[in-house]
Amino acid sequence: MSKRRVIVCPPSGTGGRRVGIDGHTFRTAFTAHALAPFPQNVDLTGSNELDVVESGWIEWVAGGPEVWRG
Repeated sequence: MSKRRVIVCPPSGTGGRRVGIDGHTFRTAFTAHALAPFPQNVDLTGSNELDVVESGWIEWVAGGPEVWRG
């Protein structure tokens, strides 16, 4: 598995969290389910929603996978 750095930024006041990969904003997600395809898009294969929630390869800033609104 790749050593890419995935960071889920703090939730915004309107909902959603920016997702950064290797220091670049990839896109905004609004649920943990929406994050499941992200790893496959950056060569981190074999991921599903449970992998996203329980993974050690995502750094969650200012709240974990259950926090989507600031």
